[in-house]
Amino acid sequence: MRTKVLVKKTALIITVLVALLLMSCNSVNTSGQYTYAPPENINDGLEAGSLKDVNIDEVMIARAVGRIQLGKYKEVHSMLIYKDGKLVLEEYFQGHKYKWDAPYYQGEWVQWNRTMKHQIMSCTKSVTSACIDLAIENGFIKNVNQSIFDYLPDHQQFNSGQKRNITIEHLLTMTSGLEWDEWHAPHATAANDIDRLYIECSEDPLACVLGKPLIHTPGESFTYNGGGMIMLGEILRNATGMDIVEFSKKYLFAPMGIDTTQWDRFPKGEVETAGGLHLTPRDMVKIGVTYLKDGVWKGERIVSANWVAKSETSYGNNSGIRLPIEDSGINGYGYTWWTSELKSKGRKIHMYRANGWGGQVIMVFPELDMVVVFTGGNYTVKSKLFDITKRFVLPAVIKQ
Repeated sequence: MRTKVLVKKTALIITVLVALLLMSCNSVNTSGQYTYAPPENINDGLEAGSLKDVNIDEVMIARAVGRIQLGKYKEVHSMLIYKDGKLVLEEYFQGHKYKWDAPYYQGEWVQWNRTMKHQIMSCTKSVTSACIDLAIENGFIKNVNQSIFDYLPDHQQFNSGQKRNITIEHLLTMTSGLEWDEWHAPHATAANDIDRLYIECSEDPLACVLGKPLIHTPGESFTYNGGGMIMLGEILRNATGMDIVEFSKKYLFAPMGIDTTQWDRFPKGEVETAGGLHLTPRDMVKIGVTYLKDGVWKGERIVSANWVAKSETSYGNNSGIRLPIEDSGINGYGYTWWTSELKSKGRKIHMYRANGWGGQVIMVFPELDMVVVFTGGNYTVKSKLFDITKRFVLPAVIKQ
């Protein structure tokens, strides 16, 4: 009898220990210990260096990384810094892969690394924008002032009234005037207009976007509208004869040495050009560096300088915007890039960024010659990337 009880107790102890071990595997690093190591040179076009090389305070950056490791910012999956021509920080953390139909959108728990693609969510919009510029520069599209209906032959039924005045530029700047709400209604419901495209409109997402009433004169008022970006993807396809997967590979990614891309699609084949691109964080850095260098990558013109200027400058009345997904303060909006003014040590610093749900961001700081990239999994809580940037990154860079 005693032997049976002992066996049962032993089995119970083993079960508890195994459970605790599994729990620890799914937890952040709580040791608080972090030792900085410079990124590796892997011949991908990014020259690696050290924080010391570019005069960045290693102690401040170590504090930021340590707080991420301790889970102070929930799920940050990566943090990279490029400054003065060198990639000087590249850190990856534990977290969940994105899964649409899982609780809190949390799929498999993984240790992220530089070879793993991350869904960059609305940073995709900035890549779509760059492709529109390339289509113009290569003669497929005349200019941004063209009507969207010049390139939507299957949706001419909506080409009437003031809707006929919606231009490509209006889609790029979120000023189409169409009624749209993807910020206030809950995700995974048809009440959220961007999710409705999957739930109710997957057969023809463009018809769902264009079928919305026009509530503002095109060009006058900002309304965040991912549906307009999906229209831009179809405009590109109709103008060039290539969908954005093929087009971006030829004109954007191949010249930059990026060959690990992945795009999501709607059931009928339309590419999800609002949030469906998957890239590695290093490839996100390359995009940021190209914009930092006024559209040039390794001496080759990729994006026009004018397009970069339009991206880093707020369009029309696009100012005073607060985002519900993060604590970023007051923002402006240009050609799919958000604009901000940050303060550090008495200085005002201009920054513009590609921004995505969950904590995906490509921050460009022209006057600091710096790009900062984050990826994350904070889909149900506000990301705190501005806190990391203002409390640690900028003070580490800006000297008194």
